[in-house]
Amino acid sequence: MTVVPDNAKQSASHLYRAMRDFVQSADDTLPGKFEITKEGIVHDMMSPSGRHELTALRLRKRLEKVMPEEIVAHTGEPDVEDEPEGVLRRPDVMVIAEEDMDTEGSFDPRTLIAVVEIVSRSNPGNDWVGKVRDYPLLGIPVYAIFDPRTGEGAVFTGIHPTPDGPRYATRKDFVYGEDVTIGDWTIPTDGLPRYHDDSAEQAES
Repeated sequence: MTVVPDNAKQSASHLYRAMRDFVQSADDTLPGKFEITKEGIVHDMMSPSGRHELTALRLRKRLEKVMPEEIVAHTGEPDVEDEPEGVLRRPDVMVIAEEDMDTEGSFDPRTLIAVVEIVSRSNPGNDWVGKVRDYPLLGIPVYAIFDPRTGEGAVFTGIHPTPDGPRYATRKDFVYGEDVTIGDWTIPTDGLPRYHDDSAEQAES
């Protein structure tokens, strides 16, 4: 067990609030998406492309087709925040009970049933590394990744303690075209768009 001195906790809290203030101000003035992780601020410089957003839309519609009416696959704001952990994330799709959306400010990550991310072309490590680390820390039980660069993905489940903190115990890989189970619901992955490699589309994320 690690005991953090009160002054260290206060310093960390002040640092987090300073980063959050910066992120809020930068949202209105700088392109891309800002998030706060255990390692600091992550900036995905490119705005989401049409194929990124189309993937999110199709996944949202497919999930909501099979989920109970009171559960939604939300693709907008607000963000997900755990201030004591110093983490603020902005998932592409959040599976959450509609009643748990009735809150001021950020969503409580521990009310989320699952999170879905569409990998960014400009910063894939944020989805494949950073969020695989942060989402179990936030108590999100299911994390699904869809990667339009490769037409593959993975679903992470089974949060368990490790010496480095909570981690997912199970990873199930899939390729586009296979059915994939996210939480209690199985959806098809056929017809999801892919990023292209030609130079005209290098700005996609």
